[in-house]
Amino acid sequence: MSNENKLTPELRFPEFKGKPFWEEEKLYKVLFEHGQKSEGNEEVFSVSVHKGVINQIEHLGRRFAAASTDNYKRVLPGDVIYTKSPTGDFPYGIIKQSKVSKPVIVSPLYAVFTPETIWLGIILDAYFEYPERTINYLASIVQKGAKNTINIRNDVFLSKSLVLPNDKKEQNKIASCLSNLDDLIASHSDKLKGLKDHKKGLMQNLFPQEGESVPTYRFTEFEKDGEWVEKALGEVAEIITGNTPSTKEPSYYGVGKMFVSPADIGDNRIVNQTKTTLTELGFSKTRQIKARSVLFVCIGSTIGKVAQNMYECATNQQINSLLPLKGYSRNFLYSILDCNSTKIASIAGNHVVPIINKTSFSSIKISFPPKLEEQQKIASCLSSLDGLITAQAAKIEQLKLHKKGLMQGLFPNVNERL
Repeated sequence: MSNENKLTPELRFPEFKGKPFWEEEKLYKVLFEHGQKSEGNEEVFSVSVHKGVINQIEHLGRRFAAASTDNYKRVLPGDVIYTKSPTGDFPYGIIKQSKVSKPVIVSPLYAVFTPETIWLGIILDAYFEYPERTINYLASIVQKGAKNTINIRNDVFLSKSLVLPNDKKEQNKIASCLSNLDDLIASHSDKLKGLKDHKKGLMQNLFPQEGESVPTYRFTEFEKDGEWVEKALGEVAEIITGNTPSTKEPSYYGVGKMFVSPADIGDNRIVNQTKTTLTELGFSKTRQIKARSVLFVCIGSTIGKVAQNMYECATNQQINSLLPLKGYSRNFLYSILDCNSTKIASIAGNHVVPIINKTSFSSIKISFPPKLEEQQKIASCLSSLDGLITAQAAKIEQLKLHKKGLMQGLFPNVNERL
């Protein structure tokens, strides 16, 4: 590949075709430390993989800052922050631009830089949004210490190169394109949040609240049907606690039946594929779960997760499956467990490994409408809303994939120097 091809992106706005190639720049030439500290009146912010630079209370639920924030670093609008702390898919830390419209402060452990231009800050934020690029840049210059701590000086962080546009007009054009796409994703994300909030409020009205025997809102045709009736889960459904095949011989694992673990339960709560599958032999060693059963996580950090499996499957021992008995709607059972999931999870207490055993789970009492038809009407209403939520979430994922593909075209296909 010629040097010209290496330093020219595949996608370039028409007015910049034939213009000078992009240049390989050391980050210290485009990012600068201003060294400002807290002035005592700024809000404390954190840095999140998905939310970027965000108010600490909004992100974590409470303020985790030290009693004195005198040494906290001041972040100006547009500044770029490197967290120097491992998280999820980013083992060497994350790099984000502050899109907050006012100065804020962050942990003194973070590195804070002002970009040469606000547009270059937007470009770097988008570039480092993806784990593979962040890892590629940081892996060779970060040293891991005890307890997975990250050791790297700020000057070392700035010592490597990226191929970047140095034409300010081209920077502006790319940044505007990326910002418009981010705004579109944010708008759709707000719509998704609105749908989820609407569902939460609807469930609070469609199901009886604590101490009540009828819901706040009831469909007209069922208003004279009397009070809802408390039933133990073991009375309304067959409950099966999953298990893992006792051996891990290769013949037990392979292309075949789904083997569901809590990690397979995503935000859309429909399990149609799993990270692990079982052969027919492996499946025969488990407790088979019929398609469209209701799955409830009863052990571990994700206790309270609820889902439905699209196909016949097996589950691990962290999950209880519920197959409704005659006279009970599976979709209603899913919805009411979803509504009460936090309350049910609290039964496990605050142990290191929270657990609700099958006996306790089976004895949990929940109110049900006296007629199957009312269960079905409520379930149908909530299922329609679930469909809108799933479609909206899919739209956001498509936009994110579009952005990822766009980023691959907007940057030259060149491996950064180690």
